[in-house]
Amino acid sequence: MLTKIELSYPGKEPEEQILGAKPRAVLQKIDSSGNLRIDNWENRLIFGDNLSALQILIRNRTIKNKVKLVYIDPPFSTKQVFRRGANRTSTISKSNDDIRAYSDILVGHDFIEFLRKRIILLRELMSNDGSIYVHIDNKMGHYVKLIMDEIFGQERFINDIARIKCNPKNFARKAFGNIKDMVLFYSKSSNYTWNDPRDQLTEEDIQRLFPKIDGEGRRYTTTPLHAPGETRNGPTGALWQGIKPPAGRHWRCKPDELERLNKAGRIEWSANGNPRKKIYAYEVIARGKKRQDIWEFKDHPYPSYPTEKNIEMLKMLIQTSSNPGDLIIDCFSGSGSTLIAAEETQRRWIGIDNSEIAMTVFQNKIRLLNNYSYYGYYHII
Repeated sequence: MLTKIELSYPGKEPEEQILGAKPRAVLQKIDSSGNLRIDNWENRLIFGDNLSALQILIRNRTIKNKVKLVYIDPPFSTKQVFRRGANRTSTISKSNDDIRAYSDILVGHDFIEFLRKRIILLRELMSNDGSIYVHIDNKMGHYVKLIMDEIFGQERFINDIARIKCNPKNFARKAFGNIKDMVLFYSKSSNYTWNDPRDQLTEEDIQRLFPKIDGEGRRYTTTPLHAPGETRNGPTGALWQGIKPPAGRHWRCKPDELERLNKAGRIEWSANGNPRKKIYAYEVIARGKKRQDIWEFKDHPYPSYPTEKNIEMLKMLIQTSSNPGDLIIDCFSGSGSTLIAAEETQRRWIGIDNSEIAMTVFQNKIRLLNNYSYYGYYHII
């Protein structure tokens, strides 16, 4: 049982008060777009304050406990105003020639509480097998991890992912260059949806990871046939080929399986007499290599909206933690990259943002897709 660690700061509301707050607004449908889905589900694009929107959504029985995946890319507490220039590049500027996209001016405990309230409500929308990814930077990310531990429990923490966001930069300040941000990945329960993402091996990977070549010219490597953890009783602690596993370790499989591998020529004996299993490159190439917790998904240098994230990264997230037809929500949807990624991977979606510019950019984007799904455009009033 993990000891609960809580972040303490002025103005922190009890969770029950946040969940019990009644919405002071309603959703008003403005128009509809796209093609009607055969299941009559209506995707929702909501313009307005996301706290009010989430308070409304958790009272909707068709949505509460139904969201399979949450992805949010909230403000990073940068104390900046982000603007969208007339030439469609994103800028951080005070020029009157640029259009204000959104403000990121909350700092300290005000920012943490702002985000905490919304994550608590998002948890209520999530299905029991749902997951949440919070995209944040390294200045605030460690505080955000503490509130995520509070809300979901430390045992529901899955990964802290480093995302390489840009090419190396040569800043003059006394510090290492910053080319990454972070994504915090949590689940609502231990039974979360997981479609194991795999990457293709490059020729460089194959030569580096499989340095040995057998008599037939096939590349391979070897791995130990014993693992940490002593097994005093049972077959994985028994003699095989007249030897026992080293002290404090046990066989990775039962002796009869070890014997089968040996007869199949899949065991190589090291110089000091330890058995090691042969792993061939062709086997791994077929299934791909497991994706690790450092991702290289660089953002476009000239995005259509400030801080717009890489859509291939979002598609990968969605395909990993949901299935076609599942419901995705992004309550800081900005120009809607998450929603476009959900649309292109056949998921249902709800997007919320309070920027008129973001609403316009998203609607222009989705109209470029072929046969995009029906969605309702709502205002918070």
